[in-house]
Formats: sequence, C-alpha cells, structure tokens
Amino acid sequence: MTESPVACHGDECHPYPGGYKGDWKFPLSTETIAWYNSRMALRRTSHAVYDTKYHLVWFPKYRKDLFAQEYLRERAAEFFREIAEEYEYNIAEMEVAKDHVHLFLSFPPKYSIGEVVRTLKSISARELFRQYPSIKKRLWKGELWEDGYFARTVGDQLTSDMIERYIRHHRDEKQSSAQLGFLKLR
Repeated sequence: MTESPVACHGDECHPYPGGYKGDWKFPLSTETIAWYNSRMALRRTSHAVYDTKYHLVWFPKYRKDLFAQEYLRERAAEFFREIAEEYEYNIAEMEVAKDHVHLFLSFPPKYSIGEVVRTLKSISARELFRQYPSIKKRLWKGELWEDGYFARTVGDQLTSDMIERYIRHHRDEKQSSAQLGFLKLR
C-alpha cells in the first residue's frame, strides 16, 4: 500500500502532494520549526528550494599582482556584483586582493560550480580587458585568470560565519605570500 508522506505540525498533519512509498511522519513542535526556519536562508526558483553556499578562490594568471591599484580591485568587485545580479548569484562576502579573489556566494542548483566560476572569470576578464587594456599587456598569453580554482561547499551556519570572518580578516590584514599556501592549484 502506498501512502503519501505526512508532515505534522503540532497536532495537525498534512499529506505532501505527489507522495512517496511508506508512511512518513515528521512530528515537529512549533518551537522546532521556528528554530529551524530562523537559521535557514532558503532561496527559491520556479522549481527548487535551496540553501547552498560556496567559498571560491582563484588567481590572476602567473599569480601577478594585477590588482595592486585600488581602482582596479573596486572595478573588478563591481563586475562580480553585476554578473551575480544577472545570473541570480548571491554574494555574501567578497575580497578582490592584489593577486587573488575570494567569493562567498550562493547560486541556484541549476548551475554547477564550474559553470559559475567560468561565468564569473570569463565575463570579468572580457570587461576588465575592454576597460583597462594595459592589464592585458602585463600577461604573456592575454588570459586574465589561472585555469584552476579552489571551491568549498559550506554546510552550516558556524562554517558560514567562519568563512565570512576569514574573508573580512583577510581583506583587513596586510597580505603575505604564506596566507594562501594551502590553496595551491598546481
């Protein structure tokens, strides 16, 4: 016998449409539901509800200090925000350093991590080269970004808070070559 799963809220139970095999019951107190909802930043698309967060890091080609000037860092950050808005990414924290980029963001599950990184890197490179042709002259093959990247999924609020603090701290600290040694891409 196939029954629809049921969600119980207090003494009330409601079947889920569509159904699954078995008798699924989830008795949750009002307090439990309120606690859970207060800690979940759920996002919605037309066909998905999700809570995904990613910490992404990548470098300019040859790890050059291409963003040593503040105006270039600010413009690159503006491009990342514009791209994020266009593609429905949500940037929680960002740092464009002189020789690498940190992004802490969420995006719909219809995109893969590789697709998001490729989109951010390719559009930002095209626009930066268009507005600042002198950057391209500093690179041998005319590519702005290294091929690789670092990606970490973030599973809970504690981890999210730690990564946001790390990026903010990194932005405020004087950079040293040892800071990102653990992120070697090759």
